Amino acid sequence: MRKIIHIDMDAFYASVEQRDNPSLRGKPVAVGGSRERGVVAAASYEARKFGVRSAMSSIIAARKCPNLIFVKPRFEAYKAVSNQIREVFLEYTPLVEPLSLDEAYLDVTENLKGIQSATQIAQEIKIKIKERTQLTASAGVSYNKFLAKLASDYNKPDGLFVIKPNQGEKFVEDLDVYRFHGIGKVTAEKMNKMEIFTGLDLRQKDEAFLRKHFGKAGGYYFDIARAVDNRPVNPDRIRKSVGSENTFNTDLETKIELEAGLAPLIEDVWRYCNRTHAYGRTVSLKVKYLDFQQITRSKTTLSSIMDKAFFEKIAYDLLEQILPVPKGVRLLGISLSNLEFADEMIGKQLTLNF
Repeated sequence: MRKIIHIDMDAFYASVEQRDNPSLRGKPVAVGGSRERGVVAAASYEARKFGVRSAMSSIIAARKCPNLIFVKPRFEAYKAVSNQIREVFLEYTPLVEPLSLDEAYLDVTENLKGIQSATQIAQEIKIKIKERTQLTASAGVSYNKFLAKLASDYNKPDGLFVIKPNQGEKFVEDLDVYRFHGIGKVTAEKMNKMEIFTGLDLRQKDEAFLRKHFGKAGGYYFDIARAVDNRPVNPDRIRKSVGSENTFNTDLETKIELEAGLAPLIEDVWRYCNRTHAYGRTVSLKVKYLDFQQITRSKTTLSSIMDKAFFEKIAYDLLEQILPVPKGVRLLGISLSNLEFADEMIGKQLTLNF
C-alpha cells in the first residue's frame, strides 16, 4: 500500500506578494488584471472572506470587495519560490509529481530518510517550507492520490489532514460529488439530475451504468466512489492538454441550444487555465451526433491564448463551422492543447489584459 502526500501552497501567488510587500499584509489582495476583461489568478484569504475567488472576473471581484488591491503577476518570483519548495520535496523522495507551481504529489512509501510515518514527513515538509520561504502549505496524507488531494483541502490554510486505509470508504461516502477531484461542475450537475449527490449515491451505481452515461470517466468514478485510485505518482508527468465535454440528456439541434451547451465547457477549461496558469495554442471542438458519428474541428494560433474572450471566440467560430447541424448532437467537447505554463512564456508576446 502506497503512502502519498499532496502538498498545496496556501493562496500561493497572493501570499508571495504579501510576503515581498509588507504593505499588503492583512489586506485583501488579488493577483491578476484589474481592467474590464481581467481575471483573478489568485486571491488572498482576506479577499476570500468577501467571496473573491480565482478565475473570477476582476469586475465582479471588485464589486464584492471594494477595497481589493490588484497586483500584477510576477511569474519569475513564483517560479523561484516553487523551486525552493521542490528542493524540500526532493530531500525526501525523487517521486514528485508537480501539478502546477504550487502543488504536487509525493510518494514516500520508500523515502530517502527511511521515515516510516508519512504524517511525520508531511509535518517536516511543512516546517521546512515555512522556514525557507516564510509561506504556509497544507498537506493531505493518504494511501492514494485521490484521497491525499481531498485531504489537503480539508483544513486549509496551514492544515494537515490524514485519511487512513480504514477511513477511506467512509470519508468518500459522506462527501458531496462537487468536492470530488476529477468531477467538474457540469458533471456534478448531471449526477445530481440522476439523484447522485454523495459518494454513497455514486457507489450505488454499477460500472456499466457509469460508463454508459459518462464514457471512459465512468470507470474512474466507479473506483473513487470506493476510495480506489491506483494511479502512481509520475515524476515525468507533463500535461499537454485540458478539455471538458458533456453528453446531454436531450439531443441539441439549434444554434442557441448548442451555444448554451458549449458555454459551461468553455468555463471548465478556462477555470483550469486560470488555476494552473497553463495556456495553449490549439482549440479543438468535438461533436458527437445522435447516431454516434463523431467529428472534430480545430484551430491553432501563433501564440498561447491567454485571453478568455479570445478563447471563447475561437470555440464559437469552430461551432459555427458545423452549423446548421445535419442531425441532433448528443455530445459536445472543447479542449485546449499545446499547453505552456505562463512562467515559461516570459518574454514572449502574450494576450493577458491588465
